[in-house]
Amino acid sequence: MSLSRLRRPSLILLLAGLLAFALVQPGASAHRSSERIPLPDGFRPEGITIGHHHRAFLGSLADGDIYRLNLRNGEGRVISRGAGPDHPSVGLKIDRRGRLFVSGGSGGDGRVIDSRTGDVLASYQFTDSETTFVNDVVLTRRMAWFTDSLQAQLYGLPLGRHRTLPDKSEVVTLPLSGDWVQLASNNANGIVSTPNHKALIVVNSAAAKLYRVDKNTGMATEVDLNGASVENGDGLLRKGRTLYVVRNRSNLVAVFRLNRAGTEARLRDTLTSPDFDVPTTVARRGHSLYLPNARFGTVPDANAAEYWVTRIHR
Repeated sequence: MSLSRLRRPSLILLLAGLLAFALVQPGASAHRSSERIPLPDGFRPEGITIGHHHRAFLGSLADGDIYRLNLRNGEGRVISRGAGPDHPSVGLKIDRRGRLFVSGGSGGDGRVIDSRTGDVLASYQFTDSETTFVNDVVLTRRMAWFTDSLQAQLYGLPLGRHRTLPDKSEVVTLPLSGDWVQLASNNANGIVSTPNHKALIVVNSAAAKLYRVDKNTGMATEVDLNGASVENGDGLLRKGRTLYVVRNRSNLVAVFRLNRAGTEARLRDTLTSPDFDVPTTVARRGHSLYLPNARFGTVPDANAAEYWVTRIHR
């Protein structure tokens, strides 16, 4: 029977109720049309960032290589060779000068790489501890902040006037306190600034919580999620007051609306794709999201498996 023939008030009310129910269910996952952009076999991607001219940059967990990918035609190549499996390239961000700030994972370090030449412009040893995993990085107006998943602290690189790189002696270690909980697993992971740029937001993967962190004191306050979940939280991306939380092993992206201070977030959407296989981080260009798939625990040999970036059309 066509809808044009439905005239009974009860049926009209029923349809209206179903529509209203659908509109107020922000937690329902939504499949988006997507496509795969292939990466080299065995690359083992984790972080992604997008610069000018539709160029994305990805870091390798396998050996620390940096791969430049043309998002228009899928062509790419390694522009910077890593130092081997003990020095992976994890999270990374690019600035307006084309410099890549790269987290060094179990190496306990960070590097700054010229995205055009692949040259290492500077390197910083944040910690000599064997218990470390420098995971992700965010660029703020005056600092580059790195997370450490195995130690309750952040590392900061002060960016001088005209965004000059600091001397190694200027590296800041910021212990996390307040509401922060450190568990026996990966803790601090993705990191962004708050909409008002006065603090940081860090996802704690083990605790499945978001924290607002004071950049001066390290005091962490749990973000009120209004009952929503960030279980398996990994990479973060903020555009205005919209916060994307990649939930890696859940194969989801949770989309939140933040208040300006970053103290409260409300779930607005949950995105998924059949092309997801443990996505870790996310970058955005135009109306598309780009997520590398790390495939943690889903392939028999990570160093020989196929890898790709999933593009979601928003």
